[in-house]
Formats: sequence, C-alpha cells, structure tokens
Amino acid sequence: MSKILLITGASRGIGAATARIAATQGYQICVNYRSNEHAANEIVQQINNEGGKAIAIQADIALESEVLRLFRTLDNEFGPLTALVNNAAILEQQMRVEDMSVARLERLFATNVIGSVLCAREAVKRMSTKHGGKGGAIVNVSSMASRLGSPAEYVDYAASKGAIDTFTIGLAKEVAGEGIRVNAVRPGLIYTEMHASGGEAGRVDRLKSSTPMQRGGEAGEVARPILWLLSEEASYVTGTFIDVSGGR
Repeated sequence: MSKILLITGASRGIGAATARIAATQGYQICVNYRSNEHAANEIVQQINNEGGKAIAIQADIALESEVLRLFRTLDNEFGPLTALVNNAAILEQQMRVEDMSVARLERLFATNVIGSVLCAREAVKRMSTKHGGKGGAIVNVSSMASRLGSPAEYVDYAASKGAIDTFTIGLAKEVAGEGIRVNAVRPGLIYTEMHASGGEAGRVDRLKSSTPMQRGGEAGEVARPILWLLSEEASYVTGTFIDVSGGR
C-alpha cells in the first residue's frame, strides 16, 4: 500500500523538515501551505529531484471550504491518505492576556484548533475501517507551551496547544478500534521562523539556558519523532506524547 502523507503548514520549519525526511522513507508527500508558494515549491522540487514524489497544495486550514478542497485535490492526485501531520499553526505578537483582542483569539484558534480538528476529521473519513479505509496514523504537533503556559508572551497560543493535547487523547480513544493511531509531539525551544512571527526572532537563544541540555533544538530533531510515531515501529502507540524539549 502506498504511504501518502499530508503535512499541513509544511513550507517552513518543522513541517518542511518532516516532508524532506519522510520522502526518504518512501512517503508520497503533500506539502500544504497557506501563503508561501515559493517555499513550498522549493521543498517539492527538492524531493522530486532526489527521486521522491511530492506535490504542493495551497489551502488555509482555518476555512472549512479550503480544507475540503485540500483533501479532494489530494484524493485526485495521490489517492487515499494514510498519514496526517497536523503541523500548521500561527503565533501572534507577544502580549499579556489583558491586551488580547477577540480578533486575535479568533484568528489563532481558527487555525491552531479548529483547522487541526477539521483536517483530522477528513483524515478519519478516509482512513477508518468503519468507512472502508485501511487504517493510518495522525500526529498532532502540540507544544511544550501547553504545559508551561507561556505567561506574558503567548498564553492564547499555549491554550490552543492545550486543546490539541486533549483532542489527541480523545480522538485516539475514539478511533483506536478503526485502525487509526493518534499521537502528538510537544516541541520546546526549536530554531524555526515562527518566533519572528511573535516579534522575537532570537527567542530561542534568549531562553536556551533554561533547558537542561543548554541549547535550542533543530527542526529535524522534531521531525524524526513525528515520523517514528507514524511508522509501524510505533504500531502499539496511541494517545500519547513525545516531548522534544531538551528536558525543559
């Protein structure tokens, strides 16, 4: 059976690293992106040039109509999905809760929570033996923020990742008897472009001394645990978490 993997938000950071490594493991890759078409196409070209198979599909997962289009396009291009990495997420400027607007909260939860749930919903429809599927695996990319809270910086982001943790547990139990495993990784301080979105590109360097390992992590160090959770090596693992945080 072909291994068909959709990675949301895969034009940069952890998603991009996961796409590149997954291609070397025999996955056909769908690189989903919201706005950075050039970066997504670069990843696809690299994978295809190295003998893999990848496509890029634009879709804003915060919008149900675009999630449905994303999955329909993937069905037509590759066939039934076998693996999903819910990686897409946004981060707003560092701020205390008392200063957060409703518009900010709606934007963030629409992508980080609702978008992930919608993508998982569509994946289950294709993977579940209840619906005639052959099973599969889902990995949600959470964050250590869900446990640490990110006070005075990103409490809303942390709360959205707390929702992802709970969703992971619930969905894992719901579909465990239908051939689908659902797990999550919780990255800590990882060198990605995302920190610049919050207004502090150098945040990892500022905080890395707070980790027992005294350094920030690289995107590939998160991608490998994601791919292990998707693999048959993790065939009896569901509803659980891998913290990729240098011990933080």
